[in-house]
Amino acid sequence: MGGGNRQGKFAEDYVRVLASAAGLLVYTYDLDLDGIDLGLRYPGRAGRVASPAIEVQVKSWSRPKVGEGRLVYDGLDEVQYNKLVDGPFSVPRYLFLVVMPPGEGAYTRVETDGLVLRQLAYFHDLSGEKPVALPDKGRRRRVRIPIGNVLTERTLRALVGAPERAADG
Repeated sequence: MGGGNRQGKFAEDYVRVLASAAGLLVYTYDLDLDGIDLGLRYPGRAGRVASPAIEVQVKSWSRPKVGEGRLVYDGLDEVQYNKLVDGPFSVPRYLFLVVMPPGEGAYTRVETDGLVLRQLAYFHDLSGEKPVALPDKGRRRRVRIPIGNVLTERTLRALVGAPERAADG
């Protein structure tokens, strides 16, 4: 498996691990025709809603740029961007950005008390953005993600709409 494919697969697996730890179901679609990599669902009731869910596009990034307290990401083309913003959608959509070490051998670290996945994942809701009128796959769309939007078990459950767990910390 080539470096780009390995990095992308690891990013999706990183999200899968967090979702499993958060008690969420993860699903994929038969074909990626709608710009969605993974669906995440809480298998139960959350107040008046049964089985709340979100859909996500997962991107990996090994050379992050930060400016003014935000990750400055230029990795979405205009078509991908529109698939996250041009709603309304019946299921909320998010961009998940997994920032990874540049070297393939640095994705994980085994320690005496467990396995460390490196480095961090971030989430961003683009629903308030304006779609590109005539999107072009050849043009990139800049996205600024607040560095405080770290994806954790707790934030993932909150995005899905799952009830909080007493053990979350």
